[in-house]
Amino acid sequence: MRIALLFLILLLPLHAARADDEALAPYQPRFSRERPVIAVVAQNHMTELADYVVPLGVLRRSAVAEVFALATGPGAVELMPALRLQPQATMEAFTRRYPQGADYLIVPAVHDSQDPALLDFVRAQAAQGATVIGVCDGVLVLGNAGLLHGRRATGHWYSRRQRLADYPDTHWQENRRYVVDGKVITTAGVTAALPVSLALIQAIAGQPRAAALAGEFGLQDWSARHDSQRFGLGASGYLTAAGNTLARWNHEVFSAPLEPGFDEVSVALAADAWARTFRSDVQGSAAHPVTSAAGLLFLPEPAGGHPVLPGLGATAMQTLDGSLDTIARRYGEATRQLVAAQLEYAAPERSTPLARRNTMDNP
Repeated sequence: MRIALLFLILLLPLHAARADDEALAPYQPRFSRERPVIAVVAQNHMTELADYVVPLGVLRRSAVAEVFALATGPGAVELMPALRLQPQATMEAFTRRYPQGADYLIVPAVHDSQDPALLDFVRAQAAQGATVIGVCDGVLVLGNAGLLHGRRATGHWYSRRQRLADYPDTHWQENRRYVVDGKVITTAGVTAALPVSLALIQAIAGQPRAAALAGEFGLQDWSARHDSQRFGLGASGYLTAAGNTLARWNHEVFSAPLEPGFDEVSVALAADAWARTFRSDVQGSAAHPVTSAAGLLFLPEPAGGHPVLPGLGATAMQTLDGSLDTIARRYGEATRQLVAAQLEYAAPERSTPLARRNTMDNP
């Protein structure tokens, strides 16, 4: 009995350390900057919507840093699966303005994770001392840039097989919303963009500021705790996606009204959810380009008489939960589960421990 008790006592500090090991290091000012410089870089052709817009929206509205929306080249960023945005600058222009580099570089999931120009930019920023954050499968860009050798990391559950094959010397972590290994930070699937952004705010400005922002977005917990093993498509998910795609006569287009000062985080999460049903598309609608609450310039399409995007709530998380509930009522519970798996999201009331089910990675 004494031996068992002693063993448990010895384990307690190890457990406590594990609970805290994903804390981002406090910001250390560089180059006499009053505030850190954060760059969020997109690929012009197809960058994941929430991965890009959520960190930009949260960090710019926090007012704790200089935050820049970048793109690999000039022109608009086509976000996937919906919406368009005009970035502030190209990577080249940012480098001219900040030759010493960013303090933090955020890389979302992009269509081409082997884009040479993007990889060169990521390598250069890392070499200059930036902390590089790969959101969702932005981790693939970090891997191709050579930043993951021997490091701990994570990514979207769906890319697990690819990551294991392509980066065998990376120590892949499960059940973490984000993983911190020195100056390289990686996250799980799409909706991890919000908690990691709040964790970054905490590192820069302290826990009270992060808590205040979390309240505004309706998020209670931005820790690294996560249950990635609950997610998967399985046969039923693929059948639902195929059935929804083939039912062309039932497809819908929704309009996301973009008004000056709109909440880009809520709209991004809602549009991302609805556009993943395989039953609906989302278009941002306004007569002219519109600036969001965080100062991001969105490029809408002319209003086409489509129904307004359902499920918008008072906070970002209420919007996401409301969108998933409305999707279930409109298209069925199987489609809600399909969308939630793609977003790697479980609403708090549905986050009770579950037995691991069969998935494509766990047959």
